[in-house]
Amino acid sequence: MPDDIGALYLRDVTERFKAYKKLGERAIAQVYDSGLTWQFDPESNSIATLVKHLAGNMRSRWVGFLTSDGEKPDRNRDAEFELAPGLTRAELLDWWDDGWARLFEALDALRSEDLTRTVIIRGAPHSAIEAINIQLAHYAYHVGQIVQVARHLAGPAWKSLSVPKRKPEA
Repeated sequence: MPDDIGALYLRDVTERFKAYKKLGERAIAQVYDSGLTWQFDPESNSIATLVKHLAGNMRSRWVGFLTSDGEKPDRNRDAEFELAPGLTRAELLDWWDDGWARLFEALDALRSEDLTRTVIIRGAPHSAIEAINIQLAHYAYHVGQIVQVARHLAGPAWKSLSVPKRKPEA
C-alpha cells in the first residue's frame, strides 16, 4: 500500500471509475440495439442519451482538467440530450469509450501534489479532489440510470450485475 494518501486516493478513485464503466458496459450489452434509444416517456433519457451526455461531460471536464474551466466553451450540453436518427451501437460505444479514455488519461497524469490544486468548473473553484468526487457521483448517478433502463428492457433475460436475488427454493 502506498504511504502517500494522495496516491492511495488516486488509485482508489480510478478503480471506482473503472467499476462504473464496467457496470455500464455490462448493462448496455444486455440491451437489443433498438432499445438503446428507448425512453420511458418523452421527458426520460434513453441509454443512448445518457451515454452521449456522459461522453460530453467527460470531454469537457477532463480535457485540461488542471488548466482550464471544466465547462468548455464549445460544449453544447443541451445537444447531448438530442439524438440523430440512425444512431448505431458502434457509434454509441465510440462515444462511451472516448469519454472514459479522456477521464483515465487525466487521472493517470495526476500526482498527489495535484489534489489540492484549484480546478474551475463553470467559473467556480474546487480542489481537484472535490472536482473528482463531483464527477464520480455524477457518473455513478447516470450509470445507475443506464442499469435501470437496461434491466427494464432485458426483462426476464436480465443477468444480474451484482449479487442476484435468491430464488425461491423448489
